[in-house]
Amino acid sequence: MIRTLGWVIRRDLLLVFRRRGDVVNALVFFIIVVSLFPLGVGPEAAQLRNMAPGVLWVAALLACMLSLARLFAPVHQDGTLEQMLLAGEPLVILVMGKVISHWLVSGLPLVLMAPLLGLQFDLPGDALAVLCLSLLIGTPVLSLVGSVGAALTLGVRGSGALVALLVLPLYVPVLIFGAGSVGAVAAGLGAEPHLMLLGGFLALALVLAPWASAAALRIAME
Repeated sequence: MIRTLGWVIRRDLLLVFRRRGDVVNALVFFIIVVSLFPLGVGPEAAQLRNMAPGVLWVAALLACMLSLARLFAPVHQDGTLEQMLLAGEPLVILVMGKVISHWLVSGLPLVLMAPLLGLQFDLPGDALAVLCLSLLIGTPVLSLVGSVGAALTLGVRGSGALVALLVLPLYVPVLIFGAGSVGAVAAGLGAEPHLMLLGGFLALALVLAPWASAAALRIAME
C-alpha cells in the first residue's frame, strides 16, 4: 500500500512538471488577487491590516479550487482508475495519493508565498507566522474536502462549477477560523483556539474524506 501511494504521488508530480502551467496559474492567481486589494483600497495601514486575513485566505481558497475539477479526471480518462479497481488496489490509497500531490502542487506554494504577500498589508511578524501556520493546517483540509466534490462530479459536464457549489459551503468554517487566527494575533489576542479548531477539521477530514471520495469514485465507475 505504501508503494502504491508513492507511485501515485510520483506519477502525479511527474505529470505536473510536464504541465507547469497548472502550478503557475494557481500561484499567479493568488499573487494577483492579493496584490490588487492594496491598490484598490489605498495605503491606509490600519485598514490593510484589518482586511489582510480575509483577503489572503479567500485568495488561497479560490486558488486551491482552480485545479479541483482535474483532480481525478486524468486517471479516469486514461483508464488508470479502472485498472486499479480491477487490480484490487484500495481506492483510498489512490485518493490519498491524489490529495497529497494536489496539496504539494496547489497548497504548499501558497503557504510559502503568503508571508511575502502579507508584507503588502503591513502585517507584523507574529501575524505572518500564524498566517503560514494556519495555511499549513488549513490548505490540506481544502484538498481533502475538495476531493469529495471532485469525485462526486467525475465525468459530469461542467464539473468545475458543480465542484465549487458542492465544496464552498464546506470551506466556510475553514475560512472563518483560518482568517480568524491571523486576525486574533493582529488584535493582540491568542490564535490557539482557532488553530486547534483547524487541527480538528484536518483530523476529521483525514478520517472521512478519503473514504467518501473512494465511495463516490466507485459509484462513478459503475
